[in-house]
Amino acid sequence: MSLTRTIRRSLLLSGLVLLPLAWAPLDAFSKDHAFLINASPSLPNWAFWLDKHAPIERGSLIFFEPPQSELLERHFGKGPQMFGKRVLGMPGDVVRHEGDAVFINGKQVASLLEVTRLGVPLTRGPEGAIPEGCYYTGTDHPRGLDSRYGAIGYVCRGQILGSGRAIL
Repeated sequence: MSLTRTIRRSLLLSGLVLLPLAWAPLDAFSKDHAFLINASPSLPNWAFWLDKHAPIERGSLIFFEPPQSELLERHFGKGPQMFGKRVLGMPGDVVRHEGDAVFINGKQVASLLEVTRLGVPLTRGPEGAIPEGCYYTGTDHPRGLDSRYGAIGYVCRGQILGSGRAIL
């Protein structure tokens, strides 16, 4: 048997032995992380890295499952959706509407629309103190469907898939 063949065989056998050892950490990592592609114009980036255990802070980008509604089905189709929005309000912050303006702790963070791009009437989102475990979300996009509207409302822990960061 030639030396080259012996080396190849040794490398192949070593790789087969080491593969299961490398697989376990990769499997654990993949359960807590994901690569996401954005198909919506409400966020400026098109690719995100999701960490299911990253802390959520004001300004964090979170990904969540919005409540099922006819409004979401009409605009995004049937089946579960995933939304990505910035955290604008934290538990205990106070949300207030004045005309078409939305304020959090006295600072204007957004403006309300009356209808969607398809002409569907929008209901105003919640006001008052943000409950523990919930967040007020939004984006800079004027037509973003977020906590400004009743179809989304506050985003609470059970809906949140994780926190992300833009990578592309």
